[in-house]
Amino acid sequence: MTTETHEFQVEARQLLQMVIHSVYSSKDVFLRELISNASDALDKLRLETLRDDTLGADVSDLHIGIEADTEARTLTVRDNGIGMSYDEVVQLIGTIANSGTAKFLQAWKESEDTGATDSLIGQFGIGFYSAFMVADKVTLLTRRAGECQGTRWTSNGEGTYMIETVDEAPQGTSVTLLLKPADTENQLHDYTSAGKIQEIVKRYSDFITWPIRMAAQTTTAESGEDGADTLPEPETLNSMKALWARSRDEVCDDEYHELYKHISHDWMDPLETFRLQAEGTFEYQALLFIPSHAQHDLFMQGYNRGIQLYVKRVLIMEDCEALLPPYLRFVKGVVDAHDLSLNVSREILQQDRQIQMMRRRLTKKVLATIRDLMSNAPERYATLWREFGRALKEGLLSDFDNRDAILSVCSFPSTHDKNEPTLLKQYVERMKDGQEHIYYLTGESRQAIENSPHMEAFQAKGMEVLLLTDPVDEVWVDAVPAFDGKQLRSVAKGDVDLGTAEDEKATETAREKLQQEYAELLTWMTDRLGQDVKEVRLSSRLTVSPACLVSDTHDITPALENMYRAMGQDVAYTKRILELNPGHALISGLNKAHTEGQNYAETDLDEMVELVYGLALLAEGGMPDDPSRFMRLVADRVERTLRGAHNRPTTEV
Repeated sequence: MTTETHEFQVEARQLLQMVIHSVYSSKDVFLRELISNASDALDKLRLETLRDDTLGADVSDLHIGIEADTEARTLTVRDNGIGMSYDEVVQLIGTIANSGTAKFLQAWKESEDTGATDSLIGQFGIGFYSAFMVADKVTLLTRRAGECQGTRWTSNGEGTYMIETVDEAPQGTSVTLLLKPADTENQLHDYTSAGKIQEIVKRYSDFITWPIRMAAQTTTAESGEDGADTLPEPETLNSMKALWARSRDEVCDDEYHELYKHISHDWMDPLETFRLQAEGTFEYQALLFIPSHAQHDLFMQGYNRGIQLYVKRVLIMEDCEALLPPYLRFVKGVVDAHDLSLNVSREILQQDRQIQMMRRRLTKKVLATIRDLMSNAPERYATLWREFGRALKEGLLSDFDNRDAILSVCSFPSTHDKNEPTLLKQYVERMKDGQEHIYYLTGESRQAIENSPHMEAFQAKGMEVLLLTDPVDEVWVDAVPAFDGKQLRSVAKGDVDLGTAEDEKATETAREKLQQEYAELLTWMTDRLGQDVKEVRLSSRLTVSPACLVSDTHDITPALENMYRAMGQDVAYTKRILELNPGHALISGLNKAHTEGQNYAETDLDEMVELVYGLALLAEGGMPDDPSRFMRLVADRVERTLRGAHNRPTTEV
């Protein structure tokens, strides 16, 4: 028997402290790491026996075993896999203590800074050292399949470690942890508890191919020779049912729904279940779910996305943000990759080419599934859109590559039907002869939009308008120029011309005549309101209201201005255009009063202009700068009108 004792170098101590205190967000993952290593060892043995039939290894019952002793406070994870030779223990477990430690620390630092290094956890030793988060002492006993001698490695994770050869050791590897006291800050959970062990295995390692067995809890006294034959049969903790790896015919809906509820913590069945399998140089499988309702915090900061990432059926990340864009954050599911580049902790995925490829394919698959629901299951699509449409529309701003696909599955309320939203494709199919644009109007509610003065000409002409009431609508409409060759145009922006080719000439003639008639008033009002508006002009969109405010074609709306300011952005005030309805008695009367100038003082005319502007603000849900003054002006005008009506002589019929 050969025994060697070594001291950890300074760099090795730094690395140990990093692993123990900095790398892992949850101490529970130590058991996941040990089980993952054991699973890898079993996989390697299976492959080795296929390559070398003279190996002489026992493969009759490959499994992972867990044993806990509550009195001795020990936890053992063992496997009967490939095992390690003495030299391999020095190379793999001893990596942390050799001159390569400096290179490892540098690589870890660079991976934090750039996220572009190769996998750092490919060596057994790194995940293995997570055991020191919960253990005062770690003992590893191993024998490589086909060899006679075994190797024992022991360390307390501080000053020294010991390696020795042993004559007798079972095939495979066992790792025994002397756990920290349960009442210290470093040990928040009792890892000798059967319930805690079952919880961790179920959470992280339920779908590993090999059975994970746990013997009944023992005490030091019970583990002696007299009690050995009385121990009950070990319990298998993991289901080994990777539903995503089985054909659709082998899995019933209830099994899929059970997995969904386990992943999402939802109490309802999913709305839709779908799969994706990629083969070739980079293989992975995905089983995804669309929930039937939105969680209450879907639009809150810090919302947990629901895609779990497995590598060879070992859970790596419970909430992998890299696999789907934020606007699809409501999708739940599992992605299992054969191989990925991971950082030291298995918890933070590097943004490499494989991840980007998976993200692109998964995104397209989700959008294709939504499109299929839209075509083949309209009721379920309606549920999806009601619950998640607001999130989906965020993709119109962030995902340029898939913008057309997103827009094709979006539906919007419109004036066509009060109860059913419409797809843009359906809108285009209903467009009137000669209509060139898709018209929309944003606002706080359907009722507010329908009552907007901007809608009057469109309602009179029976022209369909999309009614956009979500806050995100204020933003994406400026980012999406067109659909199916048709421009999206706000009915509250720019000029509106709804005339047909037949009456275009007559309309133009009438417009020129009105322009001449109101030229002086428009110029005068533009001067009087110069601090608030950039122009006063006649309107072709008003049929009932006296006036309205519109934005220039490429200006942002007041609602969007307010949104940016609420987010802390400094946005300059944008002057708008005041449009007048020459067919309204108030405007025609104002024009007459200004032209004739009889019985009206200049102050009266100024107040009338202020009233018209204030009414236009109120009509769109705005507010005059001085509401009290505006109220006094209105009250004064009403009083004059009533007094004039009272003094007017009665005419007998």
